Amino acid sequence: MLNRPPAPDTIEPGTTRTGTPARATRPGEVGKGHLAMLCFAMIVAGSFPFAAMVGPYVDPAALNAVRFAVAAAAMWAVALGAGQVQARVFQAPWRYFALAGLYAFYFVTMFEGLKTAEPVSMAAVFTLNPALTAVFGWLVVQQVTTARMALAIAIGGVGALWVIFRGDPAALARFEIGRGEQIYFWGCIGHALYSPLLRRLNRGEPALAFTAAILTAGAVILGVWAAPDIVTTDWAALPPVVWWVILYTALMATGVTFLIVRFATLRLPSAKVMAYTYLVPSCVILWQLALGQGGPAVVVLPGVALTVISLLLLLKDEDAHRT
Repeated sequence: MLNRPPAPDTIEPGTTRTGTPARATRPGEVGKGHLAMLCFAMIVAGSFPFAAMVGPYVDPAALNAVRFAVAAAAMWAVALGAGQVQARVFQAPWRYFALAGLYAFYFVTMFEGLKTAEPVSMAAVFTLNPALTAVFGWLVVQQVTTARMALAIAIGGVGALWVIFRGDPAALARFEIGRGEQIYFWGCIGHALYSPLLRRLNRGEPALAFTAAILTAGAVILGVWAAPDIVTTDWAALPPVVWWVILYTALMATGVTFLIVRFATLRLPSAKVMAYTYLVPSCVILWQLALGQGGPAVVVLPGVALTVISLLLLLKDEDAHRT
């Protein structure tokens, strides 16, 4: 589920090297950027209920090893077609394994967490990523967050906590977090570190090939880690839903979202791209209703509303900068 906005020229969504769009854009192009990020939010959100459906059938690490391999093959094909497979891409391969380790850890914890946590609650944990990324961005590459962006992140964080603790102040006071949310939170820490570390380790390689190399390294890491489960799993006997989820997460939630973010970051300021992270919990609710899984408890809806307010604040922030 980019599962959170990844990056232009191999940087996570919401970040550009200058913090601004790569080129001036016409109003029509800006609209296309917003439409693209709405699609991004819906695609990422779909990963949560879909991943929850396959938890009982296959080990998360084994499933993601296959998913990374499929995504890597697709991305190499696109990179080759775009003429981005160059010799310099294969220099210092240790960088890809360092980045892929964080990326793989994030996805494994996501699938593992969804065995016990509700998709909306997990999506709320996901909205903590901008705050975590801001911290690591300052520590690793000295990125500074604007005051309004910090306010938006704070409001989004409060909304996320409201959903995570299911609107129960007593549970918040006792800091009672479900096991699934705890597992996934550690994965989100890894994902937040991934973005600024990617900025530091990238040496200007073509974006598609760079991403394909990271996915390949992830497939190798998970293939070695989950080798016993991969061998013992009766893949032919798995229900079709498992294969549909593998294809969805590999091609849509990985490949297509990467292309969407690259498209949007050429048309929107970086804060606007990041803002759509906060729309994911609302989109998860729409997915659950569409899949007949029912909506969340009414008590968590105020927290979802706060994440939407964060989105609006970030969008207004960038509009204010242009006026």
